[in-house]
Amino acid sequence: MKNRLTYSLAAVLAAASALLAPATAQQLRRSVASFYDLRTSTLLGQPAALAEYRGTVSLVVNVASQCGFTPQYEGLEKLQDEMKGRPFNVLGFPSNDFGGQEPGTAEEIATFCRLTYGVSFPMFEKVVTTSGPDQSPIYAFLGTSGHLPAWNFSKYVVDKQGRIVAFFPSEVTPEDPALRDAIAKALAAN
Repeated sequence: MKNRLTYSLAAVLAAASALLAPATAQQLRRSVASFYDLRTSTLLGQPAALAEYRGTVSLVVNVASQCGFTPQYEGLEKLQDEMKGRPFNVLGFPSNDFGGQEPGTAEEIATFCRLTYGVSFPMFEKVVTTSGPDQSPIYAFLGTSGHLPAWNFSKYVVDKQGRIVAFFPSEVTPEDPALRDAIAKALAAN
């Protein structure tokens, strides 16, 4: 009886841990068909459904306030402004994954972005972009593209249906013709 009880308890615990374990990229790919199916929170903690951006092209960027690439905020804001009136948005996801370069609170990040770069594009809660148990579902989904950020300011172009159509590493600036071309192609597609 004790062996059966121990076995039953072990089976229940194994099933429970499987339910509570973070989704792998492969599991996520099967369960989430579109970037726009995901939910998150705004930088200031309000619930946010990315479904709000369905039908638009999104440039998703992991941002940080104390990075050598931080001046790219200026180009990202300029891109957002240039695209005003078109189905396009820059979406910023602060991350402290690389060099501890985003240590601030949500309020500190928001203030820095607003006062230093005039950021008006949507900013979301601080996330973990790297693989592991704490990885954000946003970046678990983006990682299904075969690319995860190697540093701050990596960029994903997501099409109107929520599919990842291009990835650009940190060194590629918002002004780069290849990035602009990927956005233009995604905007032109049905």
